[in-house]
Amino acid sequence: MKTGSNCKLHGVIPAIVTPLRPNGDVDEALLRKQTEYLVSSGVNGLFVCGGTGEGAYLTTAEKKRVFEVIQETAAGRVFLCLAVINSNTRATLAELEALSICKPDFFVSTPPYYHAMTQQDILSHYAAVTAASTAPVILYNIPSTTHNTIELDTVYALSKLPNVAGIKDSSGNFVPFSRGLFGPRSDQFAWIQGEDYLCGSALLCGGDGMVSGLSNARVEPYVEMYRAYEQGDTDKIIECQRRINFLYRVIHSCGNGNAAIKAVTELAGRGARYMRQGSMNLTDEQVAVIAQIMAEYEAL
Repeated sequence: MKTGSNCKLHGVIPAIVTPLRPNGDVDEALLRKQTEYLVSSGVNGLFVCGGTGEGAYLTTAEKKRVFEVIQETAAGRVFLCLAVINSNTRATLAELEALSICKPDFFVSTPPYYHAMTQQDILSHYAAVTAASTAPVILYNIPSTTHNTIELDTVYALSKLPNVAGIKDSSGNFVPFSRGLFGPRSDQFAWIQGEDYLCGSALLCGGDGMVSGLSNARVEPYVEMYRAYEQGDTDKIIECQRRINFLYRVIHSCGNGNAAIKAVTELAGRGARYMRQGSMNLTDEQVAVIAQIMAEYEAL
């Protein structure tokens, strides 16, 4: 696996969960198990401390340790993306500096969240981040949580910066994403889909890969889908997307997607249901519903 500053952002990139103990501390043993499951299943990279990894709830020291455990376990077999998500540029730059010792293959940054920003504000944020970053930066468009959309013209402008590797688009809006795929393309800028329902469509339109939190539950259909894409097997891509769509039922089962994903990893013996915000922990009854969905999925 090619890692380092010259590796290409592509393929299946699970947004790995951060397993926690009942008291909310990171469970390193389960983190190693989940990492090994994903890496040995044939993924191309891992997306660390993003939304699914509860990065917004982790301290900088915890993010560093989570990354170290994943890095040790992956042992250079896949590239690693480390998310640095904060409400303002100054905090993002401080965390970038603190985490630079980790030497990820990519850093990931959203626009600052909470307060509304203009596109010029977003451009200024990323100009500062990319100038300070010791690794190529992945733009992360997820307006459902940041409340700030990276518009297509802004993406084009940012793609010209020398330290920008690509974009993960989790907006669920396929129109600007597909326009980007069919517009001017650069081999140095990757278009990565972050909405599970759209992964197959993105690949069929020439996308470079996918980041998925749901793939923590079962990563196999994602790996099979990307291999089918490489082989030009359209029917297989569609088949895999149908399986992913069924798997998505776990997300809808309890009102908290991350908690549902964690419950599946617990059922598989490589995770735990516990969330950093303890009130989000699922009940035994909710986990039983998810177990039934997974039984139906395995019977497909």
